[in-house]
Amino acid sequence: MSQSTTAAAGLSSQYAAQVTSDLERNVKEQERISTDIAALQQELASLQTDHSVLVNVQQALGITSAPVQPAVTPEATTVPAPREKTSAEPGTGKRARAKKTDAPDTDKKPAAQKPAAKSAPKAAAKSAAKAATKTGSKTAGKVETAKAALPTLVELIRRHLTEQSEPRSAAEVTTALDQAHPERGIKTTVVRTTLENLVARTQAHRTKQGSSVYYTAPTEQDTAPKADEAQAEESK
Repeated sequence: MSQSTTAAAGLSSQYAAQVTSDLERNVKEQERISTDIAALQQELASLQTDHSVLVNVQQALGITSAPVQPAVTPEATTVPAPREKTSAEPGTGKRARAKKTDAPDTDKKPAAQKPAAKSAPKAAAKSAAKAATKTGSKTAGKVETAKAALPTLVELIRRHLTEQSEPRSAAEVTTALDQAHPERGIKTTVVRTTLENLVARTQAHRTKQGSSVYYTAPTEQDTAPKADEAQAEESK
């Protein structure tokens, strides 16, 4: 008796655990399907909204194609009753066909309107191309004028040296000019080369302090003998 009771209790516990597991799995599956149904309903509602917008646009454009019926909503799941067949009178079909054949075709447009419809887009494209060309030429002219109005790097360096009371290195000159004109992207190597060219034309002085090189603006006595030569070189 004790063994049978123990076996029955073991089977009951196994069945209880199995039923509990099946219930949990069933609940999870219901939740998953409910989530999928909600997502599909949202997608269907979005598609129906897009359909109504497209129909309105189609009507605004005057398109006379056959309207596309929307899909059946989930609420409309009832099956319609079968139609009852009615006997048609003899000769009715032939009469209807004859009426359709005799009716004039009002959908076709006259052939004379087609060339005008084709020529309109071409004329619009040509006018747009001309307008774009004029706009581009005006923009290019403005850019060239703006570039011509900007001072050259030589003028900026000479002006900077003239405003300084102490010698400046090429790196210091580059940092000052880059802060004042960040849009020009001034490089130290270009500034150093320009400073050496100014020294060669006696438009700047170069001094050494150890391994460092510094530059200063020339005095009036230094620039007077070669003023004419410097103006001739700048005009080239």
